[in-house]
Amino acid sequence: MLEKKTLDYEKTVLVGMINKDQNEEKLKEYLDELEFLTYTAGGEVVKRFSQRLDVPNPKTFIGSGKMEEVETFVTEHEIGTVIFDDELTPAQQKNIERTLRCKILDRTGLILDIFAQRAQTSYARTQVELAQYEYLLPRLVGLWTHLERQRGGIGMRGPGETEIETDRRIVRDRIALLKKKLEKIDRQMETQRGNRGKLVRVALVGYTNVGKSTLMNVVSKSEVFAENKLFATLDTTVRKVVIGNLPFLLSDTVGFIRKLPTQLVESFKSTLDEVREADLLLHVVDISHPNFEEHIDSVNQILGEIKSLDKPTIMVFNKIDNYEPEVIDEDDLVTERTKAHYTLDEWKQTWMSKMGDENTLFISALNKENLEGFRKKVYEAVREIHITRFPYNHFLYPEYTEGQ
Repeated sequence: MLEKKTLDYEKTVLVGMINKDQNEEKLKEYLDELEFLTYTAGGEVVKRFSQRLDVPNPKTFIGSGKMEEVETFVTEHEIGTVIFDDELTPAQQKNIERTLRCKILDRTGLILDIFAQRAQTSYARTQVELAQYEYLLPRLVGLWTHLERQRGGIGMRGPGETEIETDRRIVRDRIALLKKKLEKIDRQMETQRGNRGKLVRVALVGYTNVGKSTLMNVVSKSEVFAENKLFATLDTTVRKVVIGNLPFLLSDTVGFIRKLPTQLVESFKSTLDEVREADLLLHVVDISHPNFEEHIDSVNQILGEIKSLDKPTIMVFNKIDNYEPEVIDEDDLVTERTKAHYTLDEWKQTWMSKMGDENTLFISALNKENLEGFRKKVYEAVREIHITRFPYNHFLYPEYTEGQ
């Protein structure tokens, strides 16, 4: 049911809104991310549209004048898909589709579509299918006439292609069936986690595409799928890792993102159990991203939702090889110095200094830079948790020595 890849890039258009909560600069950042999501799903962004409105139009999200502008462009350039940065109501989606006569997606639908592509195991596919059906349920009216005209592509993977006979009753039955299936798998996975013994559990968490899987591969000497696209990893991978003579379990979890669909948070709660049951979190951050601080806030928000924000955490600032601060010319007396001009050393003197050296790391997983420091910090943190749990093992795991 769930396709895994798209052969041809679809011509798409993005639409966003400037309002009191989202200025022009913020919108550009969100649309940059939405474009990366579109590329990941198999789309090519031809143009972006934006409008300044205090509140979205309840019928069409954007105003009538802007809608005419979008309609003209879509018709002239044969655009197949229009993607909105914010979640549309079922009525808005139906009205916009009637006007533009092409596929209409919002950020939630796009993320769900990427998850449908990336799901590899039966468990992940079941989780994604449940999330898609819950998203589709209020949108069934008016959806199928559109599917009769054009099938496949972005937003049409998964249950979206199951023909017109999929009515509300059938979808509700399917949702109930999927939930029962997930409950059964959850119990099996809970048993598996219980069978792992008394090893300390460490979980990699972070925004999507920050290098968690690359770090997992380097540390565990395994081959977890890693790619420069969003949500390259959906299925949680758990590996036994030994630093020195100290063994522990390291898990690579699904990446987080801003405006993560509530359906996915709900469906992937079992996957996030690896985070909930972890003894130590390694919060991986792409420090080369201009908005990494907001990424940290987004991850912390989701950690708060799953009651894992208070766990022992080491902040791992990755991709230092890509970090390049902006430079102000000596003759430029106008440009004001901002965080974008900070060097890494200057960043270390900001709020990061309050976390202490023992809770922060600066590495490049790709270039294996400062991995010895990473191994040392993780060893010491895991060792402290282990000997607190098993004091009589204190003599088995001495202080870390370089290269052990």
